Amino acid sequence: MSDKEKETKKEEDQAQPKTNENQADNKMEDLKKQLEEKEKELAECKEKMLRLAAELDNFKKRIDREKAEYMKYALESFAKELLPFLDNLERAVQSAKETKDIDALIEGLDLTLSGYLKTLERFGLKTFAAEGQRFDPNYHEALTVEEDHSVDDNTVIKELLRGYTLHERVLRPALVVVSKKPGQSDGQGSGQNESNA
Repeated sequence: MSDKEKETKKEEDQAQPKTNENQADNKMEDLKKQLEEKEKELAECKEKMLRLAAELDNFKKRIDREKAEYMKYALESFAKELLPFLDNLERAVQSAKETKDIDALIEGLDLTLSGYLKTLERFGLKTFAAEGQRFDPNYHEALTVEEDHSVDDNTVIKELLRGYTLHERVLRPALVVVSKKPGQSDGQGSGQNESNA
């Protein structure tokens, strides 16, 4: 190898580390730029997340306010429908104080009660028949048991308090008297009652 070739080789060898250094510096700059971009993206994502969290919080508060407002006035239309019956009952009380015509008073009260029940039905509140029906603990609450040979066992023979359903769900069971055949024990200590009689 000639001296010139050796010198060229030496220059190339010296230039090689500078090129490697430049490439490393360039890569480092690229990595710094990428890091800055990612940090910027992260900051934007955090800002979006905070905004969305605030929007969600505001949405929840608005829904809670609307729900409270709805619950406060949910019965408004129902109450308005009942006011005429309250007026009629007040008139009936006033009329009862002033008149001796009991038949007219009873007729007025019957009409008021009938209209009241029809209004309740429009809102899903219905009464159900209990007397003469087979005792059903889902619809009836037995207050007492009486001997009765004219009907089957466990038949409702008297309704003491009317039962109601609201949209097919029992709101209040009917308070009833249930039958049993004479001589049978009702399982509720009726033997003591018979011995005391």
